[in-house]
Amino acid sequence: MFKELTKPFQYKRISVKENLKIESKKGKAKNQLQTLKKIWTYLSEKKGMLTLVFMMVVISSGLALLGPFLIGKAIDEYIVTKDSSGFLTLLISLGAVYVFYSVSLILQRFWMISIAQTTVYNMRTDLIQKLHKLPIAFFDKRQHGELMSRVTNDIENVSATLNSSMIQIFSSVLTLVGTISMMIWLSPLLTVVTLVVLPLMIFGMKWITKRTGKLFKEQQHHLGELNSFIEETISGQRIVKTFSQEQKVISEFMVKSENLKGAAFWAQTISGFIPKLMNVLNYLSFALIALIGGIFALKGYITIGVIVVFIEYSRQFTWPLNDLANQFNTLLSAIAGAERVFEVMEEEEEKQNEKEIVEFEELKGNVFFSNVSFSYEKEGNTVSNLSFRADCGETVALVGPTGAGKTTVINLLSRFYDPDSGMISIDGYNITNIKRESLRKHMGFVLQDPFLFQGTIKENIRYGKLDASDKEVEAAAKLANAHSFIMKLPEGYNTLLKQNGSGISQGQKQLLSIARVILANPSLLILDEATSSIDTVTEVQIQEALQRLMNGRTSFVIAHRLNTIQRADRILVLDEGHIIEQGSHKELLNQQGFYAALYHSQLTKTSS
Repeated sequence: MFKELTKPFQYKRISVKENLKIESKKGKAKNQLQTLKKIWTYLSEKKGMLTLVFMMVVISSGLALLGPFLIGKAIDEYIVTKDSSGFLTLLISLGAVYVFYSVSLILQRFWMISIAQTTVYNMRTDLIQKLHKLPIAFFDKRQHGELMSRVTNDIENVSATLNSSMIQIFSSVLTLVGTISMMIWLSPLLTVVTLVVLPLMIFGMKWITKRTGKLFKEQQHHLGELNSFIEETISGQRIVKTFSQEQKVISEFMVKSENLKGAAFWAQTISGFIPKLMNVLNYLSFALIALIGGIFALKGYITIGVIVVFIEYSRQFTWPLNDLANQFNTLLSAIAGAERVFEVMEEEEEKQNEKEIVEFEELKGNVFFSNVSFSYEKEGNTVSNLSFRADCGETVALVGPTGAGKTTVINLLSRFYDPDSGMISIDGYNITNIKRESLRKHMGFVLQDPFLFQGTIKENIRYGKLDASDKEVEAAAKLANAHSFIMKLPEGYNTLLKQNGSGISQGQKQLLSIARVILANPSLLILDEATSSIDTVTEVQIQEALQRLMNGRTSFVIAHRLNTIQRADRILVLDEGHIIEQGSHKELLNQQGFYAALYHSQLTKTSS
């Protein structure tokens, strides 16, 4: 059966043990104590309520110890002597003890849940805020599903642990100390007998917990990978079906799911040995207490009630150890999740301006690139020594083969990345001294693949200017030639769009994204193949709308279809990160160079 559980799928996968070896080569896990301290910084915001919780834990632990003691007292003083009135009084006292015990458990549970939910709420809020402060480079290098796993699964893991483990650990420690103290007070000899199994318990738990920490971390790692893969395949479901790759996706899913199953199997199996070990040792302790206690009772050293109390205390003695071991495993799992959360929180945010920060109330749009070089991987420049200018109101088109550096120029201009060398200035100010929010507030983007949020059409257009009136939204839609198709929808501007505009065509999505930019009324325009997803008839209308929008504004246009940029004031031809040609459409054709060859080849393909 075990072989079936761990049998690999048709693709070769890395076993859990191999993964652990790889992880150990990469380096040890971060300091768990540091992670706990960071969690405590969140918990400490509720110090008052935590104090009440711990008071209730102390009370419940004390009452839990008092109950067995009263039972032993009842046996020795009332049952053996047949004192019914005293026995009835003690029963009432015992009932009161367990009533207050239950009340204290309810209160501590209620308050702790409130503390835990507030804590994870603050953690999740800080994590989301942190994600919005991180540079684009951070997201470019990470899978979105894996980041989603940190926001959801890892934080929920912390939540589940805080809800129960903190109380259980504190309660178990108090119960353990209290139980040993009561046992020593009642009978030091029987206490020694009870503690005989303690070394076995400690050795067993140490052996198990030493292995489960790595396994729980491995489990969280594979869970993040699986979530990332699921998010990716669901988002790309249209491509999967287009190329009939369903079986490949299912196979890859099975491999990742198998890895998670293997890690979870070992983590849960090894951690599951703890209660079984405790039960065996617990029964051994009972047998020793009954045997030795019986001999002591026959010789008159102790009473029957003490033996009963010791058996109950023996159970209470092993129960906290068992619970501590179980909660320790849960705590390790939560720490593994918390580490992944804090890893993101410790990431370097977008660099703040060290010099004087410029905020533009109005931006003219004079852009100047001076010997700008940049590389994403710091190995070989993506763009090298770029120098050009765009005066206010000019349209600059960027053309060239894939990988030439067109998008990189836009990323640098919008400060998604900063140049490694050289300078970019706008209106005479070094771009690194311009506040990013101020810069991007004056920029409008129309991308090749438009993105729409789940919400109404009106809300999606208004995203460009949140305080815009309904009339302004409608006017922007008319300029983008989107008004006519919007009014044909069942609810018009109040039509609810699903995630990323599901339910409308790609061209209609682009029209809405153009309307959004028109509403924003930016000073700098970035058009990245803005009309590539639109039919020929609509393209003419959109080009007219864009020309009206671009009038008087500095615009940067990335284009592969050269017939769409013939009216650009300046065309920059990029190849392997260098500007190899520049000029107007007519000037570049007269040069009979790279641009002219590319233009004539496209013209030939179109005519054919």
